[in-house]
Amino acid sequence: MTTQDRRVKRTQQLLVKALIALTLEREYDKITIRDITERAEVGYATFFRHYPDKDALLRDVLDVVLNELMTRLPDLSAHSDAAIVGTLLFHYVEEHEEVIRVLLRQSSSSLVQEAIAQSVQNILRQRKARPESPVPLEIAAYHIVTSSISLIQWWLQQGRPYPPERMGIIYRELIVQPTSNVAFTLENIEG
Repeated sequence: MTTQDRRVKRTQQLLVKALIALTLEREYDKITIRDITERAEVGYATFFRHYPDKDALLRDVLDVVLNELMTRLPDLSAHSDAAIVGTLLFHYVEEHEEVIRVLLRQSSSSLVQEAIAQSVQNILRQRKARPESPVPLEIAAYHIVTSSISLIQWWLQQGRPYPPERMGIIYRELIVQPTSNVAFTLENIEG
């Protein structure tokens, strides 16, 4: 890695940290690029060498979170234990609580809606519909994703009253298992 690459990465990390800190203090819409650069202690023009606007910076944060989740979590296939997947998910949320809180505050933004749609598509690629299920596969996948987000929001708002392992069991019993029982077959798309 060259010195230039390290400087770019360092500046981007400073901007990300500044955006997260500011968003935890006040509404995202009220934060200006000037606020971000002042908090990050980087020049105003420097921001624009890295991002065209603050939404692009937020998209970068969201992309990092989604990529990390995809690499850490096993596929939610018929053969995986949803409690283990849920436990890993809640451990990740616990480790990255500040970032997750920022993203959840933006839950109505088009960026987060795109991420939800992407997650739904991931589930649709992994699972097959149960024949004659009263629940269409796409609705079941959407339910799993949005219910998971709601459960994470509740957990954080309540001050994480249960450990990630217990939340993994709750995730399986309340969200994945009932939805899978009504909408998905026991086999994966791959076979």
